[in-house]
Amino acid sequence: MPTSRRSPSTRRRRSSRRRSSSTSRHAPRELPFVGPGERLWILDVPYGTQVEGASWHPAVKMHVHVGRTLPDHLAPYSPGPHTLGRFLENLHNPGSPAELPAPTDGFEPRQNQYEAADAIAARAEAGGRMFLLADEPGVGKTISAVLGASAVGDLRGAERVLVVADRPAAITIGHWCRTITALGDSGLEWVVITWDRLEKVAGHDWDVIIADEAHALRRTTTKRWKLWSRISGHTRSHDAAPFVIATTATPGHTPLELPYLAPAYAQAHGEPMTAWATAKEPANTFTSALERHGIGLEKGRYGATWTTDPVRRAEDLARVRSWLTDDEPAAMLHRAAPWGPVPISGMPVALTPVEREAYEAEWGEFCREMDLARRGRNTAKGRAALLRFRQKAGLLRVDSTVQWIAQQVEAERQVACSVEFVTTAADPITERLQDAGIEVATIFGRDRFDVEEQRLRFQTGKAKVCVFTTVASISLHAGEMLPGGQWASTAPRVGIFHQARFSGIAGRQVTGRTHRDHQVSPWHIAYAEDTVEEQVSKVMVERIAAASDTVGGDTEGLSGVAQLLGADWLPMASLTEGSA
Repeated sequence: MPTSRRSPSTRRRRSSRRRSSSTSRHAPRELPFVGPGERLWILDVPYGTQVEGASWHPAVKMHVHVGRTLPDHLAPYSPGPHTLGRFLENLHNPGSPAELPAPTDGFEPRQNQYEAADAIAARAEAGGRMFLLADEPGVGKTISAVLGASAVGDLRGAERVLVVADRPAAITIGHWCRTITALGDSGLEWVVITWDRLEKVAGHDWDVIIADEAHALRRTTTKRWKLWSRISGHTRSHDAAPFVIATTATPGHTPLELPYLAPAYAQAHGEPMTAWATAKEPANTFTSALERHGIGLEKGRYGATWTTDPVRRAEDLARVRSWLTDDEPAAMLHRAAPWGPVPISGMPVALTPVEREAYEAEWGEFCREMDLARRGRNTAKGRAALLRFRQKAGLLRVDSTVQWIAQQVEAERQVACSVEFVTTAADPITERLQDAGIEVATIFGRDRFDVEEQRLRFQTGKAKVCVFTTVASISLHAGEMLPGGQWASTAPRVGIFHQARFSGIAGRQVTGRTHRDHQVSPWHIAYAEDTVEEQVSKVMVERIAAASDTVGGDTEGLSGVAQLLGADWLPMASLTEGSA
């Protein structure tokens, strides 16, 4: 169905199709008594905050208020459209759902976003149950996914759409909700949550699910995976599962990290889900299926590993990609950014004699600790040594990073500074910039700052620098359309990695915060000259482009980094934990 010619009428709400509370599998128990003319108000009160008139209730696991109207002092805690709180409030007030805002006048998606929606709809119409939208950062996956979900809803008579977004919730939930409001809800009931709140929606049925930053599902041993498997109907038969739109620019490091794509692979091979996924042994079942279909796997210390043969790897990459792209209609779409790849280069820092002496001392201590950990096969000790060395090495270069940022600000550029550690990088860099009179937006540390407020300080130009730890799901590019009709400043953006990301996938996600939506933004990787950092940074520059492959282009770089650091005996996850 050609979404590019969809008339405005198809975006109007069809309130008659809303589900009543009776359709939920598990109706909440022991709700507060609601008298005639009263309403059960659900409130988004931050954890640890006490507000008069709002009480936390275990039945809904949120704060509630019962009354005819919502007191003015509680109004700021009233959940917005398409949020979990609004969904629960409507569920418990079936006779009077909250009003939804009208679609934004004049909002028109780009043609490439309509084309993506058409591809998603074609897959659903042919009986597919999953689509991978793997466009590069900044191409417009959010709008494409919303249009695609609306199209699937029209085709299948759907009623509910669940959107699972990445953190930070203060930014991502608002971004998705604004996009849905701007495009119109198409008569569907939308609920936007983050990955850490899956448990709150596990008791409800969903017709269409958008899994944003789906690479969050790489590991099947987590509670997140178990909840996802239940909510998405992962192990159900193809005709009994919701339709899933998985969006990510960086699907995974190896084919073994793609278990969330098992439903699409099973359909591509004409096989039942039992051949690709089981509830009890999801990893083993998926591994067996990959091996059965020709993927080169070997037995490793921590389970199955991908082959190290470069020729075989190239064949495997083409194979797993073809399973989705060669199916008819295709189950995947990957498009490069039309404004070109991100310009990225190394930025050597000359250490002073004192700094050099300190660096060499830290490197020597690290090598000794890593050698002891290797001989004792003490994985935890090896990981700890790696973490300490990276923190101490980065701390030695804080002053040079601050000086470079100050020069960029003086040249009337805005700077995005990516760090991995708070106490040894984010905090000292921020403090020294502020001491120099430079305003800094801070997006790091759990619950330390209002993330969206800080992002908007940077985007409007009030803060010329943004220091952040997050990898994905925030926009920091020039000229962005902001909430309320404002526009971001047009000052050119430049980025700096205070430390090289070991994962090219994580690095590519970070550069996509500013290099997006037709805005070109160069990035620089800072490193101490003539040290192991220089070698690691060169690997990152070489491998970051490979991360745009469907999967696997990053693994060679990870292996190279591990060898440089004497950490090739550790599980590969040790190098990428906390990264995308």
